[in-house]
Amino acid sequence: MKHIVGVADMRLSSGRDDEIVTHALGSCLGIVIHDSSAGVGGILHAMLPTGDIDPAKAQANPWMFIDIGVPRFFLEAYALGADKRRLVVKVAGGANVQSGIEDRFAIGKRNYMMLRKLFWKNSILIKAEDVGGATPRTLHLSVATGRLLVSAGGVDREI
Repeated sequence: MKHIVGVADMRLSSGRDDEIVTHALGSCLGIVIHDSSAGVGGILHAMLPTGDIDPAKAQANPWMFIDIGVPRFFLEAYALGADKRRLVVKVAGGANVQSGIEDRFAIGKRNYMMLRKLFWKNSILIKAEDVGGATPRTLHLSVATGRLLVSAGGVDREI
């Protein structure tokens, strides 16, 4: 079954036949986790680095924010049987998709920096990434295999 992850949303699955897809990762980050032993995989599509800009929104939708959504995403994966020691983590997005316009707010860069800081504090390593640039990305995760396909600018590649 194909599951679509919207902006400021996440999906975890332990269904071997499942595929998880998220579209239009511009400045947003797609955080992908997979534990092959537990058969658990998921994608979080986070928009902004920190929830302190709007605590009410952060409370209503933690998936919108890196600092709040990522820890919750990992905890929910652990509840499905994933183990931190076995997790393979991949990241994509963080682009500046406003062609020719100065990236004054640097949302993509700030998202990535917040994620790296969070991972560093929690001893989490990123196995593969496709971040930055100016092209939006779509991610396809196979829960059975952990294979992550990144589509950007008409080109598909596995990371």
